[in-house]
Amino acid sequence: MNEDLKVNLSGLPRDDLDAAAAENISAAVSSRVPAVKPEPELVVNPWDIVLCTSGTLISCENAIVVLIIFHNPSLRAPMFLLIGSLALADLLAGIGLIINFVFAYLLQSEATKLVTIGLIVASFSASVCSLLAITVDRYLSLYYALTYHSERTVTFTYVMLVMLWGTSICLGLLPVMGWNCLRDESTCSVVRPLTKNNAAILSVSFLFMFALMLQLYIQICKIVMRHAHQIALQHHFLATSHYVTTRKGVSTLAIILGTFAACWMPFTLYSLIADYTYPSIYTYATLLPATYNSIINPVIYAFRNQEIQKALCLICCGCIPSSLAQRARSPSDV
Repeated sequence: MNEDLKVNLSGLPRDDLDAAAAENISAAVSSRVPAVKPEPELVVNPWDIVLCTSGTLISCENAIVVLIIFHNPSLRAPMFLLIGSLALADLLAGIGLIINFVFAYLLQSEATKLVTIGLIVASFSASVCSLLAITVDRYLSLYYALTYHSERTVTFTYVMLVMLWGTSICLGLLPVMGWNCLRDESTCSVVRPLTKNNAAILSVSFLFMFALMLQLYIQICKIVMRHAHQIALQHHFLATSHYVTTRKGVSTLAIILGTFAACWMPFTLYSLIADYTYPSIYTYATLLPATYNSIINPVIYAFRNQEIQKALCLICCGCIPSSLAQRARSPSDV
């Protein structure tokens, strides 16, 4: 009875009032509840795809070399230990590039960034250091040819391996242990989260090792020319034969050193002069050739080696081609 006597002050029918009240309530509730935004689409950088593809090729290629050396007891000489170290370092570098792609788009966190960049820095550092160790071993095998095949050489090789891997692991641990730019963006280098000082140390170290490799290869070139000349005199070879052999040896050394410089020098120099404010396309364009060095390394140092070729042929077809079995080593095979 009391409800029927209530006055409708708005002059509107009660049904209209109830509908308007319901609309106001729903509007108030919707204004308090945040709108659900559609999830942004995952945009993949084409450069990251290229780096991941490069990492996959690096991993597959160097895994073959590691398995051949690991499963062949005859490949335990110092030279093969160093080639195996190079292949293992490049294999880890390839895996690091793949993991970096996966973490960048599927599992983004500061911890994964630090672990990934640490693995990449350590593996590429070990790769470059292994190249230097191979150069030192080649120089010793020519300069101390009579005493090279001794226990002292094996011990020296193990010392080099421990030193190069210890140094590389320490360099890789620096970002993980706190030397990074995650807390201060202004100190970042072209490769985040490496700091500008960290990148500078890596670049200067590379230039130092490159200068040392250049000096060693110049000495190796002189020794190869001298040995080729002595062999030519002993066997009464023609001057043209001596010239061809020497030229082949010099060309091989030039290809080895030139490939190494062409792959790593652009990124090294760019890391010294640039920082995080530079366009990322320059970083990708200089970093990609550096990864190609890990693709080329097995071709230059492993698959050109006669013993590894024989082991690969035994694995693939169960036999050794006669042309490979009868091939003699020449002074140009350095």
